[in-house]
Amino acid sequence: MKDIYQILEELGIEYQKYEHPAVYTVEEANEYFAGINTGHSKNLFIRNKKGDKHYLIIIEGLKQVDLKKLTSQLDESRLSLASPERLMKYLELLPGAVSPFGLINDENKEVNIIVDKDLLKFEKLGFHPNINTATLVIDISDLKKFLSWTNNRVVFLDM
Repeated sequence: MKDIYQILEELGIEYQKYEHPAVYTVEEANEYFAGINTGHSKNLFIRNKKGDKHYLIIIEGLKQVDLKKLTSQLDESRLSLASPERLMKYLELLPGAVSPFGLINDENKEVNIIVDKDLLKFEKLGFHPNINTATLVIDISDLKKFLSWTNNRVVFLDM
């Protein structure tokens, strides 16, 4: 697995690191981030019906993903959560650690990135560094820089 810290350093992306017990939901993470000035996101790894397209969904933390609406927006017939095996195959992540930083492991650029436009209202956002026992808080401009660096397809949507 590639080192996200080395890549962030190479890109000149500064971060604040917060270590915490393993968290698997936004609600659990919020227990440890009271008083920290950052927006919260929810990250989901989904696939289309055929299993030939995969998407990393980055949505504002308090929102629920409307898969029916998203299916229409992406012109797919059906979307569902991808299996832990697919998550490992494409992003080399375990459930609970889904994060845009996992894209460093998508060497074939097979994962499409869908970003909720509502996240752009935050100055900073927190993401797991490919493990769910820490969170890195970065500027939204640095998230855009990182996503651009990945060379994966990125789409900003109203979700």
